[in-house]
Amino acid sequence: MSQDSASQKKRYYQEERKESENEDDDKYQPYVPVKERKKQKLMKLGRIVQLTAEAASQGKSSSENEGDEDSQSAADPENWGRKYNISLLDQHTELKKIAEAKKVSAVEKQLKEEEKILESVAQQKALMGVAELAKGIQYEDPIKTSWRPPRAIAAMSEERRNAIRKHLRILVEGDDVAPPIASFRDMKFPKGILNGLAARGIKRPTPIQIQGIPTVLSGRDLIGIAFTGSGKTLVFVLPIVMFALEQEYRLPFVRNEGPYGLIICPSRELAKQTHDIIMHYSRHLKESGMPEIRSCLAIGGLPVSEAVEVISRGVHIMVATPGRLMDMLDKKMVSLDVCRYLCMDEADRMIDMGFEEDVRTIFSFFKGQRQTLLFSATMPKKIQNFARSALVKPVTINVGRAGAASMNVTQEVEYVKQEAKVVYLLECLQKTAPPVLIFAEKKQDVDCIHEYLLLKGVEAVAIHGGKDQEERSRAVEAYRDGKKDVLVATDVASKGLDFPNVQHVINYDMPDDVENYVHRIGRTGRSNTKGLATTFVNKTTEQSVLLDLKHLLIEAKQKVPEFLVELCPEAEQYLDLGDSHGCSYCGGLGHRITDCPKLEAVQSKQASNIGRRDYLSNTAADY
Repeated sequence: MSQDSASQKKRYYQEERKESENEDDDKYQPYVPVKERKKQKLMKLGRIVQLTAEAASQGKSSSENEGDEDSQSAADPENWGRKYNISLLDQHTELKKIAEAKKVSAVEKQLKEEEKILESVAQQKALMGVAELAKGIQYEDPIKTSWRPPRAIAAMSEERRNAIRKHLRILVEGDDVAPPIASFRDMKFPKGILNGLAARGIKRPTPIQIQGIPTVLSGRDLIGIAFTGSGKTLVFVLPIVMFALEQEYRLPFVRNEGPYGLIICPSRELAKQTHDIIMHYSRHLKESGMPEIRSCLAIGGLPVSEAVEVISRGVHIMVATPGRLMDMLDKKMVSLDVCRYLCMDEADRMIDMGFEEDVRTIFSFFKGQRQTLLFSATMPKKIQNFARSALVKPVTINVGRAGAASMNVTQEVEYVKQEAKVVYLLECLQKTAPPVLIFAEKKQDVDCIHEYLLLKGVEAVAIHGGKDQEERSRAVEAYRDGKKDVLVATDVASKGLDFPNVQHVINYDMPDDVENYVHRIGRTGRSNTKGLATTFVNKTTEQSVLLDLKHLLIEAKQKVPEFLVELCPEAEQYLDLGDSHGCSYCGGLGHRITDCPKLEAVQSKQASNIGRRDYLSNTAADY
């Protein structure tokens, strides 16, 4: 048995050896020189340029076949390392195309997601009065007026009009827009108005006035967006004075009649300033021999009797804050039966969540069609779209991006520790000559800063919502007349107020909303003058606000401090998508609507209100 097994083993080994020899014969390859082997290896790894001479010498059919193989391998990036006839440049181009395609798909996905969010937060109800909504009343055509532009300007070609707008950087949306007019005299203002303009040193209109005043005079509804200090107030004040004058000439106002025009402002100071401007031009009209234009001021903190006394004689123009106006309308102290002109200054604030129902209620008191004007320096798309529901074929006039800071203001952002802020204020006051404006978020901070400056011998006054109206008015007048060097205020002084020759604005703390920051620094650098704005930030400032601030500085070509440059670069990849920049809800440049803190706050507030309402209704039903 042992011999047989041994012979079988021997035979097996012999057969195995023959098979291996045969395999070696099959694997045998001719000798390849080292140089050629290196070359082939490099070609396989895709590390050498395509051999153009060899490619040219190949036949037509073989080149077509290879072209098909190339396209297949190009479509599959994983095969590129093994493909011998694709150059590095071609590989890079194809990889770049694939990366861009992936990026485009990601951008499209992001834009679709943002569109859904914007639709979900869009207001379902139109910004109209309750009676108009209930009866389904819709006005198709704008109000007709008797004003016409001069013949030479009316005959101007559309190309010429667009060239003027382009030169002045005026963007216009709407049908059949009035021509831009570059002279107050050509706007057909009477001698009294021209004298009033000359008395204030106003010689020629600003871009928003060049396009805005003819648009309003022609009876069109308007959304006016322009940077702070650009002269928006005259765009609605001068036409309303002219309309009131025309009504008085046709049929004088009798007792308890009016107002014909209504201007709503978000703050008392802004309302008083607007009323003073109307009084200025009304006085010059009267001095030139024209009828008296009566206007009244209805704001909180002032006796209602003052407004009622003017109304009883017949009032042409009324300037009011929403709270006092609603109170007077509810008590039937004033009627809007003949009112045909409505202007909302700083409209974004009033159409926003806190004021929407107030505005809708005020609209319900109108008895007919009115010409509606909305003005602001910061008006995001969400507010513009909502506002259009209240307007008839509106014209949108935009001078500069909505929410952009004035280019006349030099912005400085400094990192200052919380405990060092008050002391550092004195050092900041040395940067420029007075007058200086200091903003703080909290009322108690305003009082502390005011007291500290008085102790240090600085001539300062302060205003905030906790002070009575008489004290606020005295402080503003003293500062405006140059009797005081520094005004310390909360955001009640940030919107629309015009203080002459403010050299320096100091933000004691960065506001929670970058829109408020734009309004604050807009108190300086007005009417083509230069100004300085200094803002204190530290670790207590929200990162989202700092990102918005960073991109606002970049847009305005300002110096960006190092600590802002290094802030969250990974979060900035989707800030500019196509034609949209930043957030479409609040207008901030440092985030998209998917990360909007303002929208998040509004949604959480709505959710808490819904829950609270349900709870209250249930408890009421139980009891």
